[in-house]
Amino acid sequence: MAQLYLDLDEVEHVFRGRWLWSATHANVAQFRRSDYLGPDDLPLAEAVRRRVEQATGRRPMGPIRLLTHLRYFGLVFNPVSFYYCFAEDGQTLVAVLAEITNTPWKERHAYVLPVDGAIDRDGALHWHFSKTFHVSPFMAMDCEYDWRLNMPDEHLRVHMNVLREGRREFDATLSLERRALSRGSLARVLWRYPLMTAQVVGAIHWQALRLWVKRNPVHDHPALHARGPE
Repeated sequence: MAQLYLDLDEVEHVFRGRWLWSATHANVAQFRRSDYLGPDDLPLAEAVRRRVEQATGRRPMGPIRLLTHLRYFGLVFNPVSFYYCFAEDGQTLVAVLAEITNTPWKERHAYVLPVDGAIDRDGALHWHFSKTFHVSPFMAMDCEYDWRLNMPDEHLRVHMNVLREGRREFDATLSLERRALSRGSLARVLWRYPLMTAQVVGAIHWQALRLWVKRNPVHDHPALHARGPE
């Protein structure tokens, strides 16, 4: 698997003049503004800064760097995209915004994780917080998250635990090695992972099928309970 780590102020420059990649029109691989945090009429970096400021009272003044899957062959699905928000020096991380997309509803939700609210341990930042967004029919709402992220450098790691009553219900790890963005590296992404979105969606549905076969409990979307019987 490959994901792109993009400085949001440089996106158009990065893809300008590349035949199969674009940030301004449909292409084999496309960065589309509407695929990410709203409102869509704001530049994405500004939307992220506003959301972080609303949640923490502090506005990130430096680069916003996004770890994500782009839209490939017109299809996109990001279970989670991470926005790393830096101070003006471009080196000091001040917050991480995690934008979650649920399955199968494709709703989006943002968790803001301030660095000053994290525990720095073993070279990684740890956050523990309550789940407030319905992610999957196979996950209950009364859960806690325990996430661990390192500072992006030559290696980028994310580990996410889902806990219920102190027991681990689910965990996932993302471990990536940095490669410079170049004509060659972008070509290799399309050559090795031409159906990236289909692979992500397929893996999620395969896991859901396995859970269904095992007769794992199914949890309704909270909105159904809020509406009540029809």
